Amino acid sequence: MFKKKNTDDEVLYSDGVKDKKTNRKKKIKEEKKSEKKVKVVKVKEKSKEKEKSKEKENISQEKEDTLNKLKKKKKYHLRFSIFTFFILLMDIGVACGLYVIHMDEFKTFWITSAMTTMSHKYLAYTLYDEASVNKVMSENYIEQNTEEINLDDIVINNADLFSKRYTNKYDKEIFTKDEGNDVFKLIRINENKFKGWITVIYDPSDVELAVSSKLGRAGQSVNTLTKENGGYVGINGGGFEDLDGWGNGSIPYGTIIKNGEIIWQHDGGSGGLIGFTKEHKMYLTFKSPEEALADGMMDAVDFGPFLIVNGNVSKIHGDGGWGTAPRTVIAQRKDGVVLFLSIDGRMPGYSIGATMNDVIEVLLRYKAYNAANLDGGASTTMSVNGSLWNNPYVGGEYGGRTVSNAWIVTNKQNKAITIPNKSNY
Repeated sequence: MFKKKNTDDEVLYSDGVKDKKTNRKKKIKEEKKSEKKVKVVKVKEKSKEKEKSKEKENISQEKEDTLNKLKKKKKYHLRFSIFTFFILLMDIGVACGLYVIHMDEFKTFWITSAMTTMSHKYLAYTLYDEASVNKVMSENYIEQNTEEINLDDIVINNADLFSKRYTNKYDKEIFTKDEGNDVFKLIRINENKFKGWITVIYDPSDVELAVSSKLGRAGQSVNTLTKENGGYVGINGGGFEDLDGWGNGSIPYGTIIKNGEIIWQHDGGSGGLIGFTKEHKMYLTFKSPEEALADGMMDAVDFGPFLIVNGNVSKIHGDGGWGTAPRTVIAQRKDGVVLFLSIDGRMPGYSIGATMNDVIEVLLRYKAYNAANLDGGASTTMSVNGSLWNNPYVGGEYGGRTVSNAWIVTNKQNKAITIPNKSNY
């Protein structure tokens, strides 16, 4: 038989069990609460982190947007600055241009240089009106020395030529011959404004006129004229029709005398006769071709102006009205030595060309006694041994433009001769 338990004990027991259960439940609840709190905290922390990252993203985006705006502003300012600079540069250019155009020096240079060309006179009127052009031309001209040339002043004595004492450095330059060359010598001209060459021909009998074999139909280059006529050096001679700058040398202006005969006559001669007599003396005259022949003229072309006659210089007013340009000149000293002068021009940075005053100054250094201007500008060409020697501002790539005639240096007496090397100058 079973014993009956004490009810109080039962109560105590049951209460103890209940308490334990209650405590466990409490613990569980508290744990759950703490877990919830932890979760809430974690969620809050995560949300804060998200907010922070969003803020960072927003800040970086704002920075990027700001930088983009700044870049756009910079580009705009840069474009604006370049445009502004360009406009300012144009304004300055226009102002300088207007200032230069109204300078007397430039006005004279521009007008006289244009008006002495055969086909570009219109350039003078692109910047100035007719009254201005006429005024400048009336102030710039040459009073040519029209006195009769005195041929007796020229004394040719080749045997005694090199026994003289030098009177200046230019004499020394002339008579210090190149080794092995008794015919001619080349002298380099180096001035601030222009560059060129002087050919010294010791024996004037070696100088002769070469004329295009296609006269009336076409000209020939100075290279060809020199080679075909047995020459060693050549320069262009008289002028020719040059309509719109496309003349080919076929129609010479004025008169051509060759070997004592008139072989060509045409309108448009712009000066007097420039040539050599039977005695190889340079003869400058305003006489008719027939009268010149009677005086002994052998070879001659028609051009000018005459720059020096009997040692007396023509009077130059202003720049002479011939502007600044490439030049070709022929001259003779009292001892008979002949000088060819070729000056390059119209090439800024190298050689802009020479005025008539410049040319005369160079000629007087080398004691030119008689001298005359020949066709210049695009026609100025110098050939040595059949090759282009100078630097024409046009036509150099094909050996220089074609012309009607050329003065050349031969070697009739078969003297010692050597061909210069351009790289030595």
